[in-house]
Amino acid sequence: MEEEILKPEPQEWEKALLVGLDTGADENFERSMDELGELAKACYMSVAGVVTQKMEAVNKAHYIGTGKVQEVKEYAKALEVDIVVFDDSLTPSQLRNLQRELETPVLDRTTLILDIFSKRAKTREAKLQVETARLQYLLSRLVGMHEALTRQGGASGSMSSKGAGEKKLELDRRKIEKRLVELRRELEEVSKERETQSKRRLSARIPKVSLVGYTNAGKSTLMNAMVERYLQDEEKKVLEKDMLFATLDTTVRNINTGNNKEFLLADTVGFIHKLPHGLVKAFRSTLEEVKNADLLLYVIDYSDKDYKQQIKVTEETLQEIGAVNIPAIYIYNKADLCSMDSLPKQVGDNKIYISAKSGQGLSELTEMILQAVYADYVQAEFLIPYDKGQVVSYFMENAQVFEQEYLEAGIRLSVSCHAADVRKYGQYTKMY
Repeated sequence: MEEEILKPEPQEWEKALLVGLDTGADENFERSMDELGELAKACYMSVAGVVTQKMEAVNKAHYIGTGKVQEVKEYAKALEVDIVVFDDSLTPSQLRNLQRELETPVLDRTTLILDIFSKRAKTREAKLQVETARLQYLLSRLVGMHEALTRQGGASGSMSSKGAGEKKLELDRRKIEKRLVELRRELEEVSKERETQSKRRLSARIPKVSLVGYTNAGKSTLMNAMVERYLQDEEKKVLEKDMLFATLDTTVRNINTGNNKEFLLADTVGFIHKLPHGLVKAFRSTLEEVKNADLLLYVIDYSDKDYKQQIKVTEETLQEIGAVNIPAIYIYNKADLCSMDSLPKQVGDNKIYISAKSGQGLSELTEMILQAVYADYVQAEFLIPYDKGQVVSYFMENAQVFEQEYLEAGIRLSVSCHAADVRKYGQYTKMY
């Protein structure tokens, strides 16, 4: 088993009070509040209570109504909570006003997700991406704070008319911008390394398959099921845990199903409702694995009543990163929890109901993957001269060989190979 990505859980979790505002703009408000609770759990917080309010618009000063602020304050005090978490991004002035009125630390949804990501990041690339997203978010808030400050004139004869607070914010802003330049440079270097790896994989012509979907839908469980069946190597498994964003780092495994039929399987960061744009942007290079995939596996938690919303969020996020027009298989996972008569259940050539945890449907899914990624493969016969041993070696490593016969004129191979190889070695081939 790989090194645990999650940090050891603290003995005492923080008690949190969740607050949400329903303006009617978000048709999935209840779902969003449920997820906020799961996010709090992922950040080692126990939910002590939930407060919601319906209003037509956000209160610019306090996000929620002033009367509701007092209610939240009294509730937080009665429950003895350590922190109040809001289900939206708060402006700097809202954050400052709420902390003053509530007399309790306040966190918004975006900061909560950023905290989770910083706890989960293990690889150098993930750490750089999370720091970039965090600083970009902080920078936008500093600008807001700068505008909100009361301007204080400088002393007579001063070269600057800025107050002390403004000067400090200006210094903070410059430090953040300088660090962001450094981070972008480092990420560019990592991105070049990733491009080099991708080019090697492309030259090997191994099909690339990417797991995508909502966080906690079962992508890592499916990855481990594939690893266990085809690689039988515990050290190649990834962490799987019933917690949002349990894994962040992209993991790629070579799944060899036998007889030279293999594919690269990539497990990527999960998506979620209201995933901060800065995080999507910061993780864009990691998600190149998705953009360059030959096939996408949409992993869907079929046991979730809002599974259709999961699909919608996944599709919207993929569109945002430019991963469009890629063939896909929709995998309705956890179907065993939905009282289905029998599993697996395959619908057409791009839908299947399975249970990754029990392994039900794994063989059928693998066959669907192979049919999709090897669709451009054709059967052909080659007669290769004995002095062209490197060509024989290539087909032995990169094609499915049905027959091999030693003739006077050379070695006859009957294979299933990529159509491009037939064109490349056309002088030795005879098509069926």
